[in-house]
Amino acid sequence: MSFRPGEELDAGTLGRYLAGKLPGAEGLPEIWQFGGGNANLTYLLRYPGDVEYVLRRPPHGPVAPTSHDMAREHRVLSVLYQAFPPAPRAYLYCDDPAVIGAPFFVMERRRGVVVRGFVPPEFGGGNDPVANRKLSEVLIDTLVEFQAVDPKRVGLEALGRPEGFLARQVRGWTERWERARTHDVPAATELAGWLAERLPPSPVPTLIHNDWRLDNMAVAFDDPGRCVAVYDWDMCTLGDPFTDLGTLLSSWFEAGEEYAFLASMPSRVPGFMRRDEAIARYAERSGRDVSRMPYYYVFGLFKMAGVVQQLFYRWHKGQTKDDRMAGGEAVAEGLIGLARAHIESHG
Repeated sequence: MSFRPGEELDAGTLGRYLAGKLPGAEGLPEIWQFGGGNANLTYLLRYPGDVEYVLRRPPHGPVAPTSHDMAREHRVLSVLYQAFPPAPRAYLYCDDPAVIGAPFFVMERRRGVVVRGFVPPEFGGGNDPVANRKLSEVLIDTLVEFQAVDPKRVGLEALGRPEGFLARQVRGWTERWERARTHDVPAATELAGWLAERLPPSPVPTLIHNDWRLDNMAVAFDDPGRCVAVYDWDMCTLGDPFTDLGTLLSSWFEAGEEYAFLASMPSRVPGFMRRDEAIARYAERSGRDVSRMPYYYVFGLFKMAGVVQQLFYRWHKGQTKDDRMAGGEAVAEGLIGLARAHIESHG
């Protein structure tokens, strides 16, 4: 699409910087913005001769500490493709704000279907239970495949600090909620305390994506069960693998749960696995004990509430003109309510 207001890139400045640094990057690129995604900004760079690249940069305005880390995303994607084919390859990182006003990196373009709030017509529009089942299965199977990557094989064994990871996550998302809240939500404070007091022991650490969800994945044009790309790696690290599954399940809404936001999964369509089926498939494919998943699902809901509240806060403060964020405050509270209801029903 064309640029959203305030999110333009200057083709002249960028073209001069990239010239000679990437194969085929000669002259001024034609630049388009990808409309998907809710935080980091993503652009298509098209050069003569059908040479295409993708540029990623952080959102405008203040950002949360350690979030939107383009250097980390470039570091991961510059090597991960060697062991995990769905990861696009990153080619170049720039931390000079004089070029586009923020750090950015450039990666290869992958083509596929990104499924957001509904199943597209090419996969039956939600009316094909077989296609719907494949969409839900590929989410779990690709996650297990990714978490099986040996970090040492690709030089990412020092990417994070897995010891105490879950405790830091709970503390970090509690702090982010407090910084972004626009009014007092006592239930959120209670939920943060519950999570901190009931930390389970973590399994053996793995690489984790930290925002594993259907709309961060592209599937083949002719097969909803084949993943061709996974995007949005700026929070990738080493840590507790169950946090990735908990994050995924937090947007896996079922009947009666009405707090889907922005680009939620079409998880209510016939054939799409229920959450308990997804957990069972993850257990079968990974070999991990999933008995503590109720905790991680609550954590995922709290984390997602924090993400949504941060997006709303940026809109509320005028840091973005993206009106998709306008209803975020109510949605964040709804997610907190879902987490509390899950605690009451599962203990």
